[in-house]
Amino acid sequence: MKFMKLGSRPDTFYTAESIRTVSSEVLRDLAIEVKGTKYLLHKFPLLSKCFKLQRLCYEATQEVIRLPDFPGGIGAFELCAKFCYGFTITLGSYNIVAAQCAAEYLQMTEDAEKGNLMYKLEVFFNSCILQGWRDCVVTLQSTKAFPLWCEDLGITSRCIESVASKVLTHRSKASLSRSHSRRVGDMSCNGTDSWRHKPMTKSWWAEDMAELGIDLYWRTMIAIKSGGKVPSSLIGEALQMYASRWLPSVSRKVKANWGRTSDSDSDDDVSSKHGLLLETIVSLLPSEKGAVSCSFLLKLLKAANVLDASSNSKMELARRVALQLEEARSPPTSPLRSKVGLERRRRSRSAENIDFEFLESRRSSSASHCSKLKVAKIMDGYLQEIARDSNIPLSKFIAIAERIPDFSRPDHDDLYRAIDIYLKAHPDLSKTERKKLCRVLDCKKLSIEARVHAAQNVKLPLRVVIQVLFFEQARAATARGKVADLPSNIKELLAVHNIDPSRPPGTLSTSTSVRADDQWSVSGLKSPKSRTSRLRMKLAKDDDLDELDMVTDGMGRHSKFKAFCALPTGPNKMFSKLLSNNRSGGEKN
Repeated sequence: MKFMKLGSRPDTFYTAESIRTVSSEVLRDLAIEVKGTKYLLHKFPLLSKCFKLQRLCYEATQEVIRLPDFPGGIGAFELCAKFCYGFTITLGSYNIVAAQCAAEYLQMTEDAEKGNLMYKLEVFFNSCILQGWRDCVVTLQSTKAFPLWCEDLGITSRCIESVASKVLTHRSKASLSRSHSRRVGDMSCNGTDSWRHKPMTKSWWAEDMAELGIDLYWRTMIAIKSGGKVPSSLIGEALQMYASRWLPSVSRKVKANWGRTSDSDSDDDVSSKHGLLLETIVSLLPSEKGAVSCSFLLKLLKAANVLDASSNSKMELARRVALQLEEARSPPTSPLRSKVGLERRRRSRSAENIDFEFLESRRSSSASHCSKLKVAKIMDGYLQEIARDSNIPLSKFIAIAERIPDFSRPDHDDLYRAIDIYLKAHPDLSKTERKKLCRVLDCKKLSIEARVHAAQNVKLPLRVVIQVLFFEQARAATARGKVADLPSNIKELLAVHNIDPSRPPGTLSTSTSVRADDQWSVSGLKSPKSRTSRLRMKLAKDDDLDELDMVTDGMGRHSKFKAFCALPTGPNKMFSKLLSNNRSGGEKN
């Protein structure tokens, strides 16, 4: 930090009976009131340097000259008064803006006296303040107290240009952030740097800039971005740092407590301030994909929903999230590069170009497919989270589940888990609603563990359980190599669902982490002897038979229903094992 001292006389200002005055044997003949504080001073040292006071004294009709709109208050006024008396004053980045505005107000120019305060302040500002990083940032921050004065004097614009220039010029220099500025050092008054041997960080400027108000920050970031030399990733990192500094964690329950600066702040004012800040951050986001993380975009989108941001901001954030949603929980993985053998070296250049283009297209296609699989996994995890909300409507839950293409969801274990959680959180669903919910589930894509759990799940519609039992019996028979021994009714059912019984289905992954209360348990399964016949009777009495997607024969009988009723009276061991005593409670419903 740089400082400038002016004057050599000791400071003799003091307060007597609520009046600020100066020790002197000369009679005090000038009374001035600034912001409610009265001063008794001398005309000669002040009027000789201040054109404003000369004019006011000449036009005065009262004994006291009042300056109600004095910029900087009593601190800035005393600074100018002490300069007039020749008292020692110290100027730095923390008070130079107030001193410049006060000197401009009093018209302490070269026309009044050579070497006046305005001239000295301008020299110090240009030679030291604008040359130092920390000094320039602090000065820029202090301009928010006098926005109009600083704009007229060009202080704000020059500080912004200086800050942006340093970021663009010294973007690879050492750390100049607030946490390092005092111990590392700053640029000297002549512009040389004193930190050249210190450790380097690429975003050394982001932390200090995070202290700026949103208006000044926006103007400075625009100047930095317009330079075109700072990578978009560093711009995104700076924006994330600024958002974490000024946007607290988003929560609907604590919306009214966000960033409260005083007891008088109303909820609407706080929300309005944060809403403006959010809109500004969104407008500064780099256009390049991956400049900011998907996690940061999701946090901004959540904040936009809580703060009722504009629809344009919400749509822009949603669009950006969609472009990199696969990064929400895991970083994107690039496909492995193909190894090229020795024979390719002997090929012509044109053949190599053709192969290169083919490989690049394969990589792009593989990466795209991998991203879609990740997005599907993320969406199923999201369904599991929102399924616990008792207020989430069934139509919205189903709409989200159906958004994922079938090829992007190779297994339905995570989807089944979400459905199971939803059924637990919504016990009042009707039979029709439960059937509608389960239509998005493909029983053929469930793993063995999921099928075993579904077989004893009393909340599932009975027909879903029947489908699970059929597919599991078929899988067990196929796994034992007895495809030819399958009953004709099972073969017919498999044909309806385009399943090749000669191809054993693989065990699907169930690696998604879930809460302890959502874990699947298959302990205590029993096989009552009368279970099969009871299921036949229950299925026969079901009055919603037509809601299932079934194939009918020429006599109008549903082939699935016929296949089930034609099951042998003594089902095999696997079929019996999957029938649970816990199902009896669900049948009564």
